[in-house]
Parts: sequence; structure tokens; C-alpha cells
Amino acid sequence: MSRKNLVVVGASLAGLRAVEAARKAGFQGTITLVGAEEHLPYDRPPLSKAYLDELPPGEVPEATVFRPESVLRDELGADLLLGSPATGLDPVAKEVRIGDRRLRYDALVIATGATARSLPGSEHLAGVHTLRTLDDAVAVRNALDAGARTVVVGAGFIGSEIASGARKRGLDVTVVEALPAPLVRAVGEVMGSACAGLHHRNGTDLRCGLGVERIEGVDQVERVVLSDGSAVEADLVVVGIGATPATEWLEGSGLRLDNGVVCDDNLFTGVEGVYAAGDVARWHNPLFDRSMRLEHWTSAADQGAVAARNALYPASAKPYQTVPYFWSDWYDSRIQFVGVPSTDEVRIVEGDPDRDRRVVALYREGGRLAGALTINGQNVIMKYRGLIMKPTSWDDALLFAEQRRATAAVAP
Repeated sequence: MSRKNLVVVGASLAGLRAVEAARKAGFQGTITLVGAEEHLPYDRPPLSKAYLDELPPGEVPEATVFRPESVLRDELGADLLLGSPATGLDPVAKEVRIGDRRLRYDALVIATGATARSLPGSEHLAGVHTLRTLDDAVAVRNALDAGARTVVVGAGFIGSEIASGARKRGLDVTVVEALPAPLVRAVGEVMGSACAGLHHRNGTDLRCGLGVERIEGVDQVERVVLSDGSAVEADLVVVGIGATPATEWLEGSGLRLDNGVVCDDNLFTGVEGVYAAGDVARWHNPLFDRSMRLEHWTSAADQGAVAARNALYPASAKPYQTVPYFWSDWYDSRIQFVGVPSTDEVRIVEGDPDRDRRVVALYREGGRLAGALTINGQNVIMKYRGLIMKPTSWDDALLFAEQRRATAAVAP
């Protein structure tokens, strides 16, 4: 059946790439981009990175919008429904519900992303924020600029980047992490402990193995009480404890929902004409032969394009496989990871986390290289990503690492 009407729900990076890929593939039909926020599609990583950097007085952060409205409407020919969250899906009638409105589709790409988790009981307090949207970033930045005593709940990517932004301003900041080390789920405990050193060396009060008992205050946050009974005074609390896929609007639709919208290799949901991409999609990654849901910039961009092409031209659909990749900027260091962390062995092949700025660690799964983490190893991380894609045996990966060390040792 010829597709004449593409609807993309989610004005996200994945949603934008879906629109762009559809036009690049020669699709001449109508495209409607639906977004819950009133903003045009914008880049999210800078919200916790460059957007929070200290700027001279009077300067404002650069806009993070990907494309001006004129490009979306005139060049890409997309109808924009912003500030209009989807409220339901009828796959039999092929309709997306937006309040009382019904929006017909022939092909549908779901790219609604994820929603930041919050701490129950703190909703009434000013000064308590998550960091998922542009509006969140504005509020957090204003508080940091005002010199707020800062507590960050969660030592993951976002929480650690916020801590870095606070320390750049010379502010006291406490990071509370329930797990034994930062980034345990993302990079494992061994290298999570190595990342903890970045906090310690930059004067951040990192407290691992502790939860938040409650957040106190009348109208404005005043302190955070921890599970060990201690309390930390605070004017700003940023909650960075992960996100849940935004699938509430799909309940009762017949789509399979299990930590995201469940998809096959092609990002197909199993429901005629419906595909998913980005943070909301849990798909089978053929490269690792397992189901994955990634909250990474690169995968969201790539999935959006693949989902749109497959939705419009299902007869020629192609699977999406990838080596997961993410980066995070902490203080004056860049952490990069490729592959998967659930492995059998982690071996540091370059540097000492307690002494050196540059560290490289490899992850083994069975007899193959499955992952690599670098701290300030920008010139090598993509080489390891290529080795994982091949794939490459563990012995060959160690030989590659040894050859790089030998070359570095004799370099002038």
C-alpha cells in the first residue's frame, strides 16, 4: 500500500530526523510533526553541558534549536502541532488522538522520548527540579547563577554534569548516589569507581550508597535529609535519577509496552504502519542479539531516520544495528563509552584512574570485545567502536591496545 500521510509523534531529535529522512528518501506526501512542548525540536545534551557553563554577565546561552521554523515548514514541508501532546492511539482506525482531535496516518513514527523521574513529595517546593526540557535548564541555570547551595540526586550523566557546572562557578555541591559508584548501570562498578575520582579531585562532595529520605522546606527547598540521617542544606535540588519511556498515551492501543515500545530489528512495532525510534523504543539489536533501549544522542538520530524509511517503504525495510555510544563532560574531562557494560571482564589497558587524566578500559563478553571506556581518549574511542562492530576477538583487542601503547611510548 502506498503511504501518503506520515505522522511523527515527538518533536525530538529522533522525530526531526524522521521528518528529514522521509523527504530525503523522496516522500512527497504530507508530514505532520506532533510535539508535547511548545518549543521547536532542540538539542538536549547541551542542556546539562554547555548550556550550564558559566558565561560573562549579560550573555545568554546559545539557542539549542536544530532547525528554524521556516526550514521545517517551508523546506521540509512539515505541518507542526507543537504544545499538543498525543493522548491516545487507535491503530485500527489509524488515528492519533490529541485531546478531542483525531489525526489520520498511513505511517506513524513514535518518538516521544522519556520522562524524567522525580522524587515523590517534593512537587510543592520551589527549587526542586529535574533536567529534561529547555524550561528545566533555564530554571537550573538561573539558580546556579544566583549562587545556590546545590544538591544533586543521582551521579549519572546529567547529575554529574550539573555538579561540574556548579563547581565551575565555585559553588558548594553535594551529589547523592544510591548505588556504590557513579554510572554503575552504564559502565559497571569498576570504571564507575574510577569516574568517582573526577568528583573527588574537583571538590565535589560525592556520597554513594545513600538514598534521599525526604526533602524539607515550607515553600522553598531548605535541606535534603539522607538515609543515614544526615542533612544537607540546599537552595537548589536537581533530581537526576533516570527517566521512564513516555508510553502512557499508548496504553490500551494494542502495542506491546515493556520498558518502552517493543520493536523488532526494523523498529517495527508489529502493528500495521507503526514504528518507534529514540528513547521510547526498545528494539532487538542484531549486532548483540539482544533487546535494548538506549537514551543516547547518536542512536536517537539514527533510529529516527531508519524508522521513517521503514515505515514509508516497508517492503524494503532494513534492520537497525549499532554499537551504543555516549559521551559525558565532567569538569575538564570527557568520558566516552562504546558497546555494552554487562560483560565478563573489565581491563584497564592504558593509564591509572588514581593518577592519570587519560584512561582506557576494555570490556570482554565471552571471547569478544564488547565495550570500551575512555577518559580523555577522544583519539581512540571510535577505533574501538569499529573493532566492536566487526566484531573483534578479545585477544586481538588486547593486541591492538598493546600496539597503541608501544607506538605512544616511542612517539616524540
